[in-house]
Amino acid sequence: MEAVIVIDVLRRAGALVTVASVEDSIDVVCSRGVKLIADKHINECSKCSYDLIACPGGMPGAERLRDSTVLEGMVRAQKDAGLMYAAICATPYVFFENKGLLDGKVATAHPAFSDGLKDQSKVLDRVVVDGNLTTSRGPGTAFEFALSLVKQLFGEEKAMQVAGPMVMYPYKI
Repeated sequence: MEAVIVIDVLRRAGALVTVASVEDSIDVVCSRGVKLIADKHINECSKCSYDLIACPGGMPGAERLRDSTVLEGMVRAQKDAGLMYAAICATPYVFFENKGLLDGKVATAHPAFSDGLKDQSKVLDRVVVDGNLTTSRGPGTAFEFALSLVKQLFGEEKAMQVAGPMVMYPYKI
């Protein structure tokens, strides 16, 4: 859900979304057996520039994201350049915290992992935006997370335009 909802909402807003796989192929089996076909393998994306790199959650997916040295390098470069990067569910802790990508930032994560975050000040928040970092708690917050990304990329009016037809009103971003 965290991947599909974010992909769908960003595309509804008009974003050009590249779905990348860190698996051996572009065929991805998610934690609940949902099968996705990525647009590219992560290795094909390493030299590209993105306005946002958003990492989904779920286990063991968060571990696979963490273990991708290519993705880690891309997210680190994104952070260092002041460009947007984001994670939801287990990924803020399993990947970002454990690789130092949350240093100096506040974040939230899935309740099963949030106690591992160094800064506990925002762990109960559904979506946390700290500069160029956005984090969220899990499947139940995926729409809010995605709409927050739309708002940051395209503005509040666009986020509201996207939220309306999805019957997200009343909705505050």
